[in-house]
Amino acid sequence: MNTTEMAHIAISVVGISLAFSLFKFEQFNPSYFLLILVTVGVGFVLHELAHKYVAIHYGAHAEYRMWTTGLFLAIAMAFVTRGGFVFAAPGAVYIFGHVGRDKNGKIALAGPLMNLALALVFLAVAFLFPGAQELGFTGAFVNVFLGGFNMIPFAPMDGQKVAAWDRRVWGGVFALFIVAFLGLSFV
Repeated sequence: MNTTEMAHIAISVVGISLAFSLFKFEQFNPSYFLLILVTVGVGFVLHELAHKYVAIHYGAHAEYRMWTTGLFLAIAMAFVTRGGFVFAAPGAVYIFGHVGRDKNGKIALAGPLMNLALALVFLAVAFLFPGAQELGFTGAFVNVFLGGFNMIPFAPMDGQKVAAWDRRVWGGVFALFIVAFLGLSFV
């Protein structure tokens, strides 16, 4: 990973963390920002790195690039809705080289599956460490939301590429996210 890619990832993480935390309260809340930085940051970074390294596994070159307009829109939307809804599209992993529909579907699936795994890890933290329940439940919810949202089957979302490769796989994984979202809603 080169320094440009690392800088793009770092700026994206801070930008989306600000968007998700800045306007929730009347004034900036440093502890809530740190909670969002950890939960959204870990989920976002590992989601994108999953895409990158699966693409590399298939012989392609892959690099993350931020989308400045997407970061600005995320912060602006958070301001307008007072944190009620944020559509964050801070950037993406760009893949160079021919991978075909099946490998492209698997590369796309890697990110949401990483979010599902992270949701389970954060959920375990919530149950195993009573002092870390807020971190654990927030991290689980954030990762289920990120992964599930990315499985929407419309371009440019990951779900569109997964559905183009195999609709059954897409349906099964999307259903897992719905069940996980509903389950976390009752916790």
